Amino acid sequence: MTTTLAFLSEFADGIEFIFSSRESNTGGVQVGGSQLLDLLWEHLKLSGVAVVISCLVAVPLALWLGHIGRGELLATSVANVGRAVPTLAVIAFFIAYLGVGFTNVALALVLLAIPPILTNTYVAVRQVDREVVDAARGMGLSAVQVVRKVELPMALPGIFAGIRTSVVNVVATATIAPLGGVITLGDPIINSSVYGDAGRLGASIVVAVLAVGTELVFAGLQRAVTPRGLKLQSGDAPRRRPFAFPKRRIQTSP
Repeated sequence: MTTTLAFLSEFADGIEFIFSSRESNTGGVQVGGSQLLDLLWEHLKLSGVAVVISCLVAVPLALWLGHIGRGELLATSVANVGRAVPTLAVIAFFIAYLGVGFTNVALALVLLAIPPILTNTYVAVRQVDREVVDAARGMGLSAVQVVRKVELPMALPGIFAGIRTSVVNVVATATIAPLGGVITLGDPIINSSVYGDAGRLGASIVVAVLAVGTELVFAGLQRAVTPRGLKLQSGDAPRRRPFAFPKRRIQTSP
């Protein structure tokens, strides 16, 4: 009972830290409350830059490799390397050899975000019905037109699944960006001597809510870009009741 009450008290203190400012443990600086908005903006900016760069690199490359039917080994290797290499080690490598700063941390997060996007995009393109692709070619469409008008629209759900995974990973991993000189929502988590336990817990709650909100937003986007035909095929789309003529009552003579 005592442990539960202590946890609830700490949780309430963390929530209060999110909405109201207080003096830091070291004194002379106000932390919490509106100060978290600056950290949130830096967190979102860093994550957004990393994801956009990753999409610009991975999506066109995977689309073309999937179209020509090559690069399966590359996609598999990139996915395995992305899972095996710790992000903290990548950031430490960039800091050691390239220095600290926004650009270096963003590039480290790009390396984290590329594998899911590249792999999912490649797999999604290869799963497009080859008969549909052959029919498009038979109609005289060029390779670029086949990718743009056939393979890309049908692969969009898989592409967004990869982007969704990368965004959540980047948002969660950006909490260690202060180690590279970029002050994000991870600063209260890492520098508890300045922000206190309430700051650590409050920032952790904000990061968790941000990650869950990002997951829900991109899940909605993934569903929105899914063609209706694929929704019907998977049984996700609402089915319309078949039209039936109204039954006519047959009057019988008395």
